[in-house]
Amino acid sequence: MKLEGEVRIPSGCAISAAISRKGNLFTGEGMIKAMEVMHERSNGLGGGFAAYGIYPEYKDYYAFHIFYSDRNARIETESFLKERFEIVQAEVIPTHQIPEITDVPLIWRYFLSPLRSIVDREMLDEDEYTVRAVTKVNSTIDGAYVFSSGKNMGTFKAVGYPEDVGVFYKIDEIEGYSWTAHGRYPTNTPGWWGGAHPFSLLDFSVVHNGEISSYDANRRFVEMFGYRCSLQTDTEVITYILDYLVRRQGLTPEEAANVIAAPFWSTIESKDEKERKRLTYLRTMFSSLLVTGPFSIVFGFTGGLMALNDRLKLRSMVVGENKDMVYVASEEAAILSADRNAGGFRFPMGGEAVVIRVEGEV
Repeated sequence: MKLEGEVRIPSGCAISAAISRKGNLFTGEGMIKAMEVMHERSNGLGGGFAAYGIYPEYKDYYAFHIFYSDRNARIETESFLKERFEIVQAEVIPTHQIPEITDVPLIWRYFLSPLRSIVDREMLDEDEYTVRAVTKVNSTIDGAYVFSSGKNMGTFKAVGYPEDVGVFYKIDEIEGYSWTAHGRYPTNTPGWWGGAHPFSLLDFSVVHNGEISSYDANRRFVEMFGYRCSLQTDTEVITYILDYLVRRQGLTPEEAANVIAAPFWSTIESKDEKERKRLTYLRTMFSSLLVTGPFSIVFGFTGGLMALNDRLKLRSMVVGENKDMVYVASEEAAILSADRNAGGFRFPMGGEAVVIRVEGEV
């Protein structure tokens, strides 16, 4: 038996991200290497990647990635989608079958556009229309789960170690300008394909290390606005919080960070009058969306990403750079595994949002 001090006990899951400020495309090979070096942070019950800029030929269409348990679930889902969307392409997502990834569901992707006549009749914008369709599939069709639904981006996840998931989805052959990755070590929910990270809604994706104690308060708030927290996981509710704040309320990622990792009141009081009023408004207006407990997250969105720790920095996070590339990971070794020339390492303070945006239009 190994004694204390003779075995490494990491603090939970592994997260990693990379982005080119110039919008240059690069494969996910480096992301696989970054996750492999953090192997011990996972336990094989979930791994995944999200990539942006990967579908330029279909950039104006929503890309649905869907898990099906069987053919009947696929037929029912496709029937529903055809009633509400124009499907321009439907296909099986290419994978490389390996022994490490088992119990593989049917994995399909669809490039589609909302039917304008129905959107106008229901008086919704296309994003909200699409979110409601995703929610409908995931909550009412048995055996179907939409796990990615953004434009010109995609999430790829499975039950397994992240480096194996990368091989399974051929991540080293996919090119994007921004990537996030996750290796899961679930503590209070079972490992299943839909429960792996990243969690995505439209073009937003979240990878998360930690466990939030405010889950019930956060869940009750977002469910008042039509979200369904059916998976009982922290990361799902964080994804909905960010969608609500950024897409529906129009906040910037920096402002959303001031909500979910709001400064302490004593810190707010020390600011100048203009900043004090801004932070007081955000903390008061969205008090139920304060996320408490240990966490580090990376929030991906079209044209950028945001890294954020909880206010006390109870989970590790490091940022590094090399030329136009910026990297985020749970460990410095992961960044160096992805890019041996990376440097300028820094460790963001608790509650400090690190936001990196692509220069120019994406």
